[in-house]
Amino acid sequence: MLGALGVVFGDIGTSPLYAFREALAAASGGGVVARADILGVLSLIVWALTIIVTVKYVGFVMRADNRGEGGLLSLMALVRASLPKQSMPILALGIVGAGLFYGDAVITPAITVLSAIEGVEVITPALTPYVVPLTIAILLLLFAVQKFGTGGVARVFGPIMLVWFLALGISGLYHIVDDPEILLALNPLEGLAFLLRSPQVAFVVAGAAFLAVTGAEALYVDMGHFGRKPIVAAWLAIVFPCVLLNYFGQGAYVLSVGGRSHIPFFEMHSGWTLAPFVILATAATVIASQSVISGAYSLTRQAVQLGLLPRFKVLHTSHTQSGQIYLPRVNWLLAAGVTALVVGFGKSSSLAAAYGISVTGDMLMTTGLLFVVMVRVWKWPLARVIALITLFAVIDLGFFTSNVFKVPQGGWVSLLIAGGIALVMATWVRGSKQLFDKTRKEEVPLLPLAASLERRTPHLVEGTAVFLTGDPQSAPTSLMHSLKHYKVLHKSNVILTVVTAQQPFVPAAERVSMEKINDLFMRVTLTFGYMETPNIPKALAICRKMGWKFDIMSTSFFLSRRSLKYAPDSRMPAWQDKLFIRLTRSAADATEYFRIPTGRVVEIGAQVAI
Repeated sequence: MLGALGVVFGDIGTSPLYAFREALAAASGGGVVARADILGVLSLIVWALTIIVTVKYVGFVMRADNRGEGGLLSLMALVRASLPKQSMPILALGIVGAGLFYGDAVITPAITVLSAIEGVEVITPALTPYVVPLTIAILLLLFAVQKFGTGGVARVFGPIMLVWFLALGISGLYHIVDDPEILLALNPLEGLAFLLRSPQVAFVVAGAAFLAVTGAEALYVDMGHFGRKPIVAAWLAIVFPCVLLNYFGQGAYVLSVGGRSHIPFFEMHSGWTLAPFVILATAATVIASQSVISGAYSLTRQAVQLGLLPRFKVLHTSHTQSGQIYLPRVNWLLAAGVTALVVGFGKSSSLAAAYGISVTGDMLMTTGLLFVVMVRVWKWPLARVIALITLFAVIDLGFFTSNVFKVPQGGWVSLLIAGGIALVMATWVRGSKQLFDKTRKEEVPLLPLAASLERRTPHLVEGTAVFLTGDPQSAPTSLMHSLKHYKVLHKSNVILTVVTAQQPFVPAAERVSMEKINDLFMRVTLTFGYMETPNIPKALAICRKMGWKFDIMSTSFFLSRRSLKYAPDSRMPAWQDKLFIRLTRSAADATEYFRIPTGRVVEIGAQVAI
């Protein structure tokens, strides 16, 4: 629970720094805020937190886990398993949602840390020129410590976030007495009255108020790191009440000063408490970035295993938690994107316009997939499902529409990042299918070849040869080239295929499937979950218990290394074809990815025009 505080809730827990400020600014146009508008804006924030986070995510979405794993791609895999005939539309939803989450993962560290560092301007305006350089330095330090793992980071960040949430709650409770009438914002009719009273600015204000719930999707994505129960307990017992108290405290303070406030969170901490709050807020916002960074690691590994991205190098950082991983390339790509946003926008208020659209879009995708899970997996009555999903969809659509208006002010950044990621995923899926279809046409069926080699056996050598292939029905390219060039065959030959299941983990009893073809050949299929890193030697050890006796020291692994070339008659546009070729060249080495001993690997190259 303490670890979850340090990793999962940083984003949503630092929203009080800027969410109420931006909503008030949108309601007043930057001037004095009317008393009724303050109550209305706060009511919108309170009920957004209640319905979206507590009811939707904690109450329902987090129950749609795929054997303990969460996140949009995990939910997509769960839905695809229940609707196999609708695989492509569901895949498209997952790709779009994943792209939007990556947009959120780039913007969150930039806006949260910037908003905290800007607190030094309240102490003295002379520090304003140092806000951006200091923000970049802190963010780069955060990305540098990621290699120590989520667990190590959580041990440091957890206690700090506990202090932060308690400080939020105590501070808010202290300032509620400035004007206790702020408690009227608990009435949802105050928010509804505001929307009806000011329809001309309602969408803009709703978009700003939505900033209070950004980070809700991280609760679901990071579920594999800590489990559902600690996250739910931390939210209900600590995070939710403390965040609500702080929002009410800010509202009471703004009421007490007649609606004139520029940065209410810092302005209500006058005197000796200001500097400690700036320091604590800076630490909390650095930690806030951790939730989406960890989520990006999990999402990337899921995408690789589901065939949406090329292989990435994955480092496991915990001996007890398989979900705690570190992806160096993803880490530094995020760092580059975050740094570019901080330099390009310069102020958290400018970044706020870019923030909401990716999160609201991601939540819309989640709502759509949740509908299928409720009907197909949970088997709930349709009327009950429609009532719940309609409530969630109306709220999500309202917030999404309000954020669409902010596209010219910076929302285009979210769309650009999401569109770029979705394009890469779509290219990889399409290119992989085209490559598979092309190579399959040129390959020889395995069974006739095995029968022919048994009748007319070439020279046999001692040992076992394992040929990796994605198509167990055809003879691997590496086998054909080995016969062509070496004119020999091992006494024992295994056609090995690695399959990714539509579930996060596969039990050891279901890991291996073996089929003897004849005395020379055997077909083996290894099945891994999409949250597992394939380890071929370890999986093959299970085969010993199933009767296949082999010695790893006399076993050679044959891999086909394809060198792709652009073909003018490709079914893909030239730019997409070339992008796919670049992606294949950037993929992590198969030997390292499958944990095969490097001294036992033989790679046989072949050129393929696609």
